[in-house]
Amino acid sequence: MSRSRGESSDEQAPTASASDGQSPSVPSGESPAAAAGGRRLALDVHGRLRAMILNGELRPGSVLLQAEMARKLGVSRTPMREAFRLLQEEGLIDARPDQRARVRAVDPADLDAVYGARIMLETLAVSMTAKSFTTADIERMGDALKRMQGLAVDERPDEWHAAHHEFHGIATMAVGPHVRRMIASLGEQSERYIRLAQLGAHSSWGTAYAEHEALLAALRTSDPAEAARVVARHLARTALNVLADVAPEYEPAATRAALGIAGNGRS
Repeated sequence: MSRSRGESSDEQAPTASASDGQSPSVPSGESPAAAAGGRRLALDVHGRLRAMILNGELRPGSVLLQAEMARKLGVSRTPMREAFRLLQEEGLIDARPDQRARVRAVDPADLDAVYGARIMLETLAVSMTAKSFTTADIERMGDALKRMQGLAVDERPDEWHAAHHEFHGIATMAVGPHVRRMIASLGEQSERYIRLAQLGAHSSWGTAYAEHEALLAALRTSDPAEAARVVARHLARTALNVLADVAPEYEPAATRAALGIAGNGRS
């Protein structure tokens, strides 16, 4: 595709050779300290753009111009190029040579895979957590739930999602650090799907809160099987609600299979 008028080479997507996972080489004459500072800035820019995509500020399909985003964030184009490369590797943007980068649209197969994996891992985690839940854990988790219920998610989304993240973090804390990292990564990937579900189904918030309360009750009574069933259905409902809106023809095989296993065979 030919380059559009007025579009500089800095607006183009990173090439395939730039996505080999290696840090950029240090330019001749640049000190290691300067290179490290540049890398930290690129990671900061990446984090800011990533948050804007996950929280819906940058909507699926939005065009991303490196020069425009650099001006918006008050940085040069060099860290912006590296940030775009990292976002492309994560699958959050589509960036091809000679084309403008775009925020990836919702991929039903990706959503299905993410939620299938979340169901399996989080049911394992809550089952283990239920066996060692303490009074202090109950209080912390109850406090997080109260904050969620007291916040208007459409008015204070960042605070609501912080409380939601804390709630689920406490519910899954008994697994080892490696599994916790996997659960956290899947949770981050699914955050924009949660936000889409909230935008598309305000009437389901009451159901979601009832599910959170049921999970807390199962942990309070040290019932691993019930905790697993509750969290499996809670996660599956979010995935199925979003898919019903964005891809009603898609059959979510992974989500349904995971629900059938973790939900005691009842879907």
